[in-house]
Amino acid sequence: YDLSHIGHARASVSLDVLYRHLKRLGYQVKYVRNFTDVNKKIIERTDKYKEKPLELSNRFCEEYWVDMDALHCLRPTDEQRVSGHIDQIIKMVEKIIENGFGYAVEGGDVFFSVDKLTDYGKLSGQVLEHTRAGERVAVDPRKRNLADFALWKAAKPDEEEPSWESPWGPRGRPGWHIECSAMSAEYLSPRFDIHGGGADLIFPHHEYENAQTRAACGEDAGRESSSGALYYVYQTLQDLDDALTPYRDAMPEDTEQTAEAKNIVDKLKSEFDAKMADDLNTVHILQGAYQRALEFINASIGELKKMQSYAERMSLLVSLFEIEKAARKVLDVLGLLNDLSCAEILNEMKQKTLTRAGLSEEGFSQKMEERTMARKNKDFKKSFLPKKKKEILRKVIRLEQSWKLEE
Repeated sequence: YDLSHIGHARASVSLDVLYRHLKRLGYQVKYVRNFTDVNKKIIERTDKYKEKPLELSNRFCEEYWVDMDALHCLRPTDEQRVSGHIDQIIKMVEKIIENGFGYAVEGGDVFFSVDKLTDYGKLSGQVLEHTRAGERVAVDPRKRNLADFALWKAAKPDEEEPSWESPWGPRGRPGWHIECSAMSAEYLSPRFDIHGGGADLIFPHHEYENAQTRAACGEDAGRESSSGALYYVYQTLQDLDDALTPYRDAMPEDTEQTAEAKNIVDKLKSEFDAKMADDLNTVHILQGAYQRALEFINASIGELKKMQSYAERMSLLVSLFEIEKAARKVLDVLGLLNDLSCAEILNEMKQKTLTRAGLSEEGFSQKMEERTMARKNKDFKKSFLPKKKKEILRKVIRLEQSWKLEE
């Protein structure tokens, strides 16, 4: 019902990283995403945008992928919309009622009975009494318990909203939570391995979703997968090693380093434009801001080692990448950007250094083996190299180590 904000991007990027990582490990991953194109917020926005609800949601679904494509997020294997799965949703609501966990009321609404489900609230750590006490909206007298939630909502005659024929009244639409249970069961199964979503959705959305799935498909559904446990992404990331800390930490505010990096990027762009406007003064382009950029990069390497927080490290690394991007654009315009990979460039430098030393690849390897054996045998005369040759060999070794690291 609106453009994507930074929270949407963070969730999508986190899932994208997990998706890529699992595929890299050799898993066949079925990655499903559903778009909620039917809910109260969409209906409320129709007046603002002067569009019909489904037209509005369709437009913002397309806008979402414009943003996610810019972030290089991969498309899921399945991507579906709620409006195309009303039959599956109605069948699940009927099953919940049949199993004794739901009840229809006068007017066409259907509610979930939280009292009927054992250990309701376990996922989010909510105590049932607390959910009752926290009720802020007007209490619906048709509910058996204040904490009961809607599975199906009857259409209001005075509102233009998407609605469908249902067994419980003339027309209606799904409650917000039932769609996820029905669609995950349709495209994955009642049991699957990883569930995505922000921590702000743990309660009520994921708690309700878990309850619905268990009520429709059995107490173990939604709680156990074929591997033994259902993991929500926010739980999984909390259990992973510290390398994933940035995905769960609060995003850091700008530090002195990130502010300096932004200033350097601005200077790189403005100085480049100024020099090019000055009769293509390319001679002096790689001065000034570029010198500051190099000094900043060198200083940042030391700062990264000192930083304790991964969130701070990631913030500084992002700043360094921004500087690199700005520099690459300038070098590209000047025709100085090499298409070779870093590993290829390092290997090329290594070969040139060997040629200067009068050595082949095999000769270098043999020389190093002879020197290693001489040192092992304490034959320091054989292991001794003239200063100039020693420096060349050291340079080759450094290049070779860098090259292997890049590979």
